[in-house]
Amino acid sequence: MDLPFSLIQRLYQNSDYIGELRKEPCNTIDYITSPISYESFFKQYLLSNKPCVFSSIATAGWRARRDWVTGDGKPHFVQLLKDFAMDEQRKDVVVPVANCNQEKFSSHPKRDMSFKDYIGYWKNRIIGVPTKEPTDCLYLKDWHFTRQFAGYTAYTTPEYFQSDWLNEYWPQQQDTQDDYRFVYMGPKGSWTSFHADVFHSYSWSANICGCKKWLLYPPGEEKCFKNKFGQLVFSIDSVELHDTNLYPEYHDDISCFEVIQKAGEVIFVPSGWHHQVFNQWQNWK
Repeated sequence: MDLPFSLIQRLYQNSDYIGELRKEPCNTIDYITSPISYESFFKQYLLSNKPCVFSSIATAGWRARRDWVTGDGKPHFVQLLKDFAMDEQRKDVVVPVANCNQEKFSSHPKRDMSFKDYIGYWKNRIIGVPTKEPTDCLYLKDWHFTRQFAGYTAYTTPEYFQSDWLNEYWPQQQDTQDDYRFVYMGPKGSWTSFHADVFHSYSWSANICGCKKWLLYPPGEEKCFKNKFGQLVFSIDSVELHDTNLYPEYHDDISCFEVIQKAGEVIFVPSGWHHQVFNQWQNWK
């Protein structure tokens, strides 16, 4: 995506331009319901480092929204199993699954699971199949879906996010399998711990089904959630935060923005914005 020459010229002529933009406080998170120009997005949100949410119009033509969701807005398990339970060699597709009831090294521990078994678990959790022991909340996350199903076009990258240096760089590397394009799927109650995105990059996330709650903290506020050893808290609702000896910077007046992301909506999360995300209904993004 090319920038207009007038904007490029202004950036070069005034080296303080970006700094001035980022001095403006973020008082609200804009909800964008109609198309805006790339130049407007670049200046108002990317350069100024402010989040925004695009309405479901942005994803209206996606195959994922058409095929992965039933007519009444529920996960289309039959279609998902038909398309993704097995790979081209007719072998079970294996996906990474996190246990949201456990913590290990400030993260949810993961294990491999067949996609078929995960969908079976998810269906049983929805309908409440009785079990002898309490069932942990499992979250399929960080699945390199586009790499595993390269011929399947689940989505079209919105024009605002097409200039993506990370995903222009990583496919050229021969010594790594990362591409930082992920699919997440999970039941109500699944969640991600408090974090900022990889390399403090800019990111965007489209919600295909269900409803997600985002708690976003502007850059700098994360210091309130660091303990005296400089480590981030695992969860922002941790009772440990009230231990002033362990978390000396924590207080109750921390700047925070709550976003409820509905089906089809796309959220833009700028660099350095720490966040924690909760699935409030059966979700994937």
